[in-house]
Amino acid sequence: MIGEGMTILDILCDHQETQEVFRRYDDVIGECVMCNHMFETLEEFCGRYGLDCAKLTTELRAAAGCM
Repeated sequence: MIGEGMTILDILCDHQETQEVFRRYDDVIGECVMCNHMFETLEEFCGRYGLDCAKLTTELRAAAGCM
């Protein structure tokens, strides 16, 4: 299960299908998520950019098929 305490790297390693979700956020934050934030947790990443962590987590779980 994908959770807010997981790093972006761990999520991508376990669920490669989440790449598309992270790519959509490149435009939102103005830089490549997978290039610059791999070692941050979802919570840290969302806090840095003022993003809704629950929403992102839900999007990632849906992409990974673990709803």
